[in-house]
Amino acid sequence: MEFAEELARVLPPDVPHRDRLIEKAAEHLHLIVTANEYMNLTRITDPREAAIKHIFDCVAPWRYFLGATSILDAGTGAGFPGIPLAIVMPEVRFTLAESTQKKARFVESVVEALELDNVEVKGERAEQIAETQRPGIVTARAVAPFHKIVDLFAKTVNRGTKLILYKGPEVDAELAEATRFRVRAQALWRYELPDEMGTRTLIGVRS
Repeated sequence: MEFAEELARVLPPDVPHRDRLIEKAAEHLHLIVTANEYMNLTRITDPREAAIKHIFDCVAPWRYFLGATSILDAGTGAGFPGIPLAIVMPEVRFTLAESTQKKARFVESVVEALELDNVEVKGERAEQIAETQRPGIVTARAVAPFHKIVDLFAKTVNRGTKLILYKGPEVDAELAEATRFRVRAQALWRYELPDEMGTRTLIGVRS
């Protein structure tokens, strides 16, 4: 399978459960391409680009999620970053929130197909889930502007949850916005995607 071959080429050598990730992420991408014929999940279907932008991007910062026992993926879409992270961190409980019901049903079918016992999918708004679950970390990738995400989860952050956001290279203005929400934000890590496919910045937000 092309997806598995590309994943084997591009994934970091030190990512936990790498062989398991290659196998299950390849199946995940195949399911996305199949569903994409009747549902708008992603415009990225080329095997190498999908391996880099969908899987490598999600798991490259895995170390920054260590220590959490529960993680909420806000606006998971087709299952990113929650599913790849759940594969490499099977000891962590993941809740994948997606308020668009047909997408939530798709992600639920993927979780079932991949037999991910540590993942739960909820067709609800993530900020409402966070109010009741109080996860250790809330994460989001390409969901909404920084100020909107922080506004939605400011109360949760102030109760001790950490917010970890996947952003692009230009984050200085967004970091400055954090002060008006009475939270602290910092760039945790900047990393380059393979094949010059872009620069990513991981932002951490705390109370």
